Amino acid sequence: MIFGRVKSLDAILATAEKKSLHRTLGAFQLMLFGIGCVIGTGIFVLTAAGAQKAGPGLMLAFAIAGLICIVAALCYAEIAAMIPVAGSAYTYTYATMGEVLAWTVGWALVLEYAVAASAVSVGWSGYLNGLLMEFFGFQFPAALAGAPLALGGIEGGIINLPAVFIALLMTWLLMIGTTESARVNAVLVAIKVTALTAFIALTLPSEAFSTDNFNPFLPAGVFGGFGSGLGAVGAAATIFFAYVGFDAVSTAAEETKNPQRNVPIGLIGSLLFCTVFYILVAAGAVGTVGGQPIMGPNGIPFPAGSEELARQCATFAANELPLVCSNEALAHVLRQIGWSGVGNMLGIAAFVALPSVILILLFGQTRVAFVMSRDGLLPESWSKVHPKWKTPHVITAITGVAVAFAAAFLPVGKLADIANAGTLYAFMMVAIAVMVLRKTAPNTPRAFKTPVLWLIGPLTIAGTVFLFLNLPFEAMIVLPVWAVIGLIFYFLYSRSRSHLGRGIVEVHEDELEPHSPIN
Repeated sequence: MIFGRVKSLDAILATAEKKSLHRTLGAFQLMLFGIGCVIGTGIFVLTAAGAQKAGPGLMLAFAIAGLICIVAALCYAEIAAMIPVAGSAYTYTYATMGEVLAWTVGWALVLEYAVAASAVSVGWSGYLNGLLMEFFGFQFPAALAGAPLALGGIEGGIINLPAVFIALLMTWLLMIGTTESARVNAVLVAIKVTALTAFIALTLPSEAFSTDNFNPFLPAGVFGGFGSGLGAVGAAATIFFAYVGFDAVSTAAEETKNPQRNVPIGLIGSLLFCTVFYILVAAGAVGTVGGQPIMGPNGIPFPAGSEELARQCATFAANELPLVCSNEALAHVLRQIGWSGVGNMLGIAAFVALPSVILILLFGQTRVAFVMSRDGLLPESWSKVHPKWKTPHVITAITGVAVAFAAAFLPVGKLADIANAGTLYAFMMVAIAVMVLRKTAPNTPRAFKTPVLWLIGPLTIAGTVFLFLNLPFEAMIVLPVWAVIGLIFYFLYSRSRSHLGRGIVEVHEDELEPHSPIN
């Protein structure tokens, strides 16, 4: 295999069985986990940015991103049911293409989850400050609610305390137990789904809804050009962040009852649910208040989040603010069509529900790092399981502190694009792994088989590469730089400590039934 050191399926399952996590989650809880992470920052925060890139073509952007995620989910479903352990794309790559490539995937997932969790923490901090001012007439001082390096954030910031607080609170919740985390997540999911259902019910039948608002449908075209991040495809590359999270379902496979059945249901069910919701929400927003981008003098939309766009938005009165200028797009739409009270409630719902996104991102991050530690590629103490809580408390605490630190001090501008780069790489590797396993382990039982894999696999690879090439250039370059840092760490530390490299296996293959599942 590529680069050698391929870990057999038997060895992976035996390691998980000897040092395993507690199985408590069912199919419904997995769907809620997926929905909890998917419905969050993307739809509540990135709707305006997506409209600035694509205009009314935002609907098409959601469909493009959703389609690529659906074909990727079909690949995830087969391999997650086949290898029902924590670790997600990292574990799957280890079993098919070897340790070096598995390390790069795990390293990319660390970037994805940690960066995204930090970004959502900072977004939650902004909601908190806005609500405090709206309802109580005060807010945190700028020095305590803005990062000193924040791009486009509060000037004069020293530390973002609310962001630190919410990151550490979600970390504590994950440490005390997966079941408790799932229960809290279920409540937060119910709040988000109720809020978005109300939005759809008030906008689509509204008298303000007009098909004229969809013309021109693609003011920036379908393709914005390499590295521009514009057009429907450029918007899809950005709002792909709105779908990040469904893969976290696969990281929960080791804590799932009957994973061969429940993991595919959780993956595909949560994704289909969210895709339909997103398209309906986008239709309601654009159809009622319009979603045309603000164009520059050259007829090209100003970059989302740019100073030029901010200056243009500052020229509008508060009651005439375009959708693309709003920091709380959905609440803004409801206020514009006469539902101010409901709009404020939706803002509160977003504020209350965003922590569930942080929760699942942290969950995915800790489970990937847990398995990398269990394989000896990260310090082995990180994979200790708490005797009472039955969770990997050490790596959870380390991850939470790192995410809180990043949320407190580091730039958050364009982090969605950066997180997307790592996610797209992981999705591509999963598609390759499924196709490789069809050749190398054709007789292994598969509770779920990806239909027409000869088509779905290449489509997933092509789709992820396509979206990656339509990210802004600065986001594209982060992934190779991060990969180089990771490879340096691997060759200086991890390679010599790898259990597989040192010949350490939990159970020899002849001691197990071939590919025995863990139940």
